[in-house]
Amino acid sequence: MGIGSFIKKQFIDVLQWNEEVDGVLAWRFPMQDQEIQNGGVLVVRESQMAVFVNEGQIADVFGPGTHKLTTQTLPLLTNLKNWDKLFDSPFKSDVYFFSTRVQTGRKWGTPQPITIRDKDFDMIRVRAFGMYSYRVSDPRQFFKEISGTRDIYTREQVEEQLRGILMSSMASSLGSSNVPFLDMAANQALMAQQVKGDLLEAFGRYGIGLDEFNVASVSLPEELQTALDDRISAGMKGGLSADKMTGFTRYQTATAIPLAAQNEGGLAGIGAGLGAGMTVGQAMGTAMGASMAPAAAPAAAPAAAAPADDSIEARLQKLKGLLDKGLISAADYDSTKAELLKKLIG
Repeated sequence: MGIGSFIKKQFIDVLQWNEEVDGVLAWRFPMQDQEIQNGGVLVVRESQMAVFVNEGQIADVFGPGTHKLTTQTLPLLTNLKNWDKLFDSPFKSDVYFFSTRVQTGRKWGTPQPITIRDKDFDMIRVRAFGMYSYRVSDPRQFFKEISGTRDIYTREQVEEQLRGILMSSMASSLGSSNVPFLDMAANQALMAQQVKGDLLEAFGRYGIGLDEFNVASVSLPEELQTALDDRISAGMKGGLSADKMTGFTRYQTATAIPLAAQNEGGLAGIGAGLGAGMTVGQAMGTAMGASMAPAAAPAAAPAAAAPADDSIEARLQKLKGLLDKGLISAADYDSTKAELLKKLIG
């Protein structure tokens, strides 16, 4: 290269990324034929990290701050380039910037039902939806496993891979939790906690940190509803005697669960379904007792149609009243309600 070409060559004094476009997670500084000036400045803003890559090998990583580029501040790059003494000329290296900002409000869902193993119903298929947030936590790992040498890598590209990881992790964590699905459906926070624990590890393998994860709704597929109906109604065959009324009430409750789960308020409105089931059951018990009792003693049998269910209904109503008055937290309400429903259904 002649001296004229050398003089015309451009040198980079400042390396920085302004993040003009939202949703970009990794960006390569456009080097072209330019070289980095010895003593140049690297500016890494808050919520960013920068990585120097020499011929495909990751060298030095920089966090937020202003860094003067010398052999002292680039020890790994110096070693890779075999600089055995201080260099005083420009040098070339690929520089990648990574956004470490939290990507909030990302939606997740199961377009197709996922199959999990349940202790009550064996194999079932479940659909669920919610939101999560994440960030690039380890740019070295993110570069090696996901973004690579691309000039730009966006949020939409990484989320295509995260969806597959999320679905497989959800099936694994729910299937091995040993917590009945009905309990999880009644407490969506419990389901989110169970899945998040496994997602943290799965995302971490790709240099991604999971910030938040929640379950907004759970829908029970038609086949699970049919299984519930068949199982609960099995004890009702052969007539509706007084000792079968509890089974009828449980049937009504099981029917109310998926309907409530599909509403905007999730399972919070299940109390209405419970009340309706108990009212119908009591009315039928009263009518049957009146028609079957002797004429001389008309009201002896139906007096104790479902005292246990009445007690649980009253406790649910009191529990809702305490929540409305702010005397208990939502978490206390959800956990206690789940226990009561478990007694009613189980």
